[in-house]
Order: sequence, then structure tokens, then C-alpha cells
Amino acid sequence: MDSSAIWLVAIEVLLVWALFAAWFYLLAWLRRHTFRRLARATVKLVSADRVRSVLTFVFRAIFAVSFLLFFPAALTFTLRQFPATREMSGAWVGWFRDPVLLLWASFVAYLPSLAFLVVWTTFIYFLIRAMGLFARWISVGAIAIPGFHPEWAEPTKRILAFLTGAFGLVVAFPYLPGGQSPAFQGVSLFIGVLVSIGSGSVIGNVVSGIVLTYTRAFRIGDRVKIGDHIGDVLEKSVWVTRIRTIKNEDIVIPHSQVLSTAVVNYTQAKERGGLILHTTVTIGYDAPWPKVHQVMIDAALRTEGILRQPSPFVFQTALNDYNVSYEINAYTDRPSEMARIYSDLHRHLQDTFNESGIEILSPTYNQLRDGNRTTIPANYLPADYRPPGFRVER
Repeated sequence: MDSSAIWLVAIEVLLVWALFAAWFYLLAWLRRHTFRRLARATVKLVSADRVRSVLTFVFRAIFAVSFLLFFPAALTFTLRQFPATREMSGAWVGWFRDPVLLLWASFVAYLPSLAFLVVWTTFIYFLIRAMGLFARWISVGAIAIPGFHPEWAEPTKRILAFLTGAFGLVVAFPYLPGGQSPAFQGVSLFIGVLVSIGSGSVIGNVVSGIVLTYTRAFRIGDRVKIGDHIGDVLEKSVWVTRIRTIKNEDIVIPHSQVLSTAVVNYTQAKERGGLILHTTVTIGYDAPWPKVHQVMIDAALRTEGILRQPSPFVFQTALNDYNVSYEINAYTDRPSEMARIYSDLHRHLQDTFNESGIEILSPTYNQLRDGNRTTIPANYLPADYRPPGFRVER
């Protein structure tokens, strides 16, 4: 190879690599120029950051494709120009060509399985959508099924959708890429064992939630008592129940804990004629019981939120050593205002007993002052206060 031919080859190689570099420089310039114009532009429908992310992805894809196309071509051209590397250029082309041909052949062979997956996934998707539509019709009352309550529609749809999705995955598993490979099956089995071991409590909460749903223990918005917590049900998710107490505290209770304790639903009592509120006072034996009954009923009727019908009533729950226990029972249709109604009822009980001249002996009242100073703090006493003495009459 003479010197003129060498110089010609060198020039050709330099031109090829210069073209390669120029193309990448042009892409980089276009990217910078586009981002500068984007920074000055006003985008109304899509945010500038979102457009920048999309353009970054596009330019990176162009860079990657350009590198995969130009670099092997430029390197092959360079190697072909010299006798010592001419055979290597053919091997270099084979290194890129054989994997691409193999991938293409695998893709063509996989097309029937891919078509089945597309059809099967579409069928499962629309089947789940049809379940959701049917559940909405039941929940709004458009479709009535005897013995099936409307509030069961949504959780039933979720259960059926999960089972349908699981069945669809089982059917589609052999058609996934590598689904028949022993390694793929082994990894899937290993992941399944890990999930089953680590999700015991989660599955327990899910099953407990399903039981609570179909026992109709409570609904969203009900005033309930779960264990020691009283509040309104805010949310009943797959795993937990969230309630808000009268102190505005949000409490999250796992479904398994809810199922293992007593649940008191105050709102459901409202639907059966009203919730009965009750409280007990102790009155001495010297007070006539008919008068005590009437005084307590009057106090209940003064309380806002207490129903006139059914009318309040009184039970005498105990005959104690020094007094009688009277329990006032009154109906309300406002279970969400229980705390305020109880407070007003207690206040009106004090007022009505004071007005009738009956002392509330809770539990007993026995006092003898022998001239000792009262225990009330001095700043609450009048300036001319004197300790009381014994009163003696003839």
C-alpha cells in the first residue's frame, strides 16, 4: 500500500469519524437550544418541567439509536481499510448482527403468545369493568337482588375483581416471556413463599374486613364503640377501620382487632325507633318515688335532642343502704351528639331536683360541722366569712 493510498484511507476515516462527531454535536446543540427556548416560552396546557422531561427522554433515545447505528458502521468502515484488521471487521459486524437477529427471531416466534395475552388481558379488563358497572347499579338501587344489601355491592365487586385478576394471571402465566423457563418458575415460587410467610397478619386483616362487611357491623358515617373507642366511622379500607372520636382524634384499628372485640353501633339503634340514653342518680328514701320519676322525666324533656315520643321512662335499679338508684331512659335520634345530650341531661337533672327541693345523695351525704373552716379556697369566700358553729335550739 503506497503512501498516497494510506493518506486517502486516513482522510476517509477522519471524514467518517468527523461526520459521526458532527451528528452528535448537532443533537447536543438542538437539545440545548430547545431547552433555552422552552425556558422562555409560556406553556399553558402542560408544565415546562413535564415538557422538559419528555424532550430529555426523546433526545436520549435519539442519542442511543444514533450510537448503535453510527458507531458500528464507522468502526467497521475503519477496520475494513486495513488488511490486518479486515477479518476483524466481519467478526465485529457479527457480534452486533447475531444478537439482533436472535432477538428478532424470538420476537416473531413470540407473536402468537403476545396476541393471546393482548386478547386475554382485554377480556379480563372489560369483565372487571362490567362488574364495577353492575355493582354501581346495585348500590344505587337500580337493580335489587333479594337478600343482597346495596352496601355489599362494592366489597363484593372488589373480591370478584381480585379473584378474576388472579385467575387471569394464572391463565396468562405460561404465555409470558420465559414463562416455561425453570429459572422463571423457581423465582416465582420463591417470591410466592416469601409473600405468604410475611403477609400472614395482612391476610388476616383482609379476611376480617370481609367478615365485617357481610355481617353489616357498621357503615361509613356510623357512630360506633369499638373496644374503648367511641367515634364516627371515617373509612373502612381493605386492612383497617378508621374512626374519629368526639375529641377529634383519628384512630386506626386493624380489622382483626375489630372482629375480636365487641362493636356497639349507636346509629343502627336510631333506625329502630331511637337510641336510648340513660344515666343514674341516687335519691334518699324520704323522697316519694312518683315525684322523683316525674322530676327526672321533666329533666329529660327539657333536653334538646331527646324525643317526646317514645316518651322517657324511669327504672329503679337498686335499693341501697342509704338511698335508691333511679335510672332515667330517654330516646334520641341524634347519636352523633351523645356527649352534648348527656351533658345537657345532667345539667337539667340538677336543675329540676333543686327546683323540687329534692337532694341528690350520690352515693351518700353525711356532714357534721363543728366549727372547722370550710375547705373552699379563701379567694372564693366573702371577706366577712366566719367558720360556722353548732346550732342549738331549745
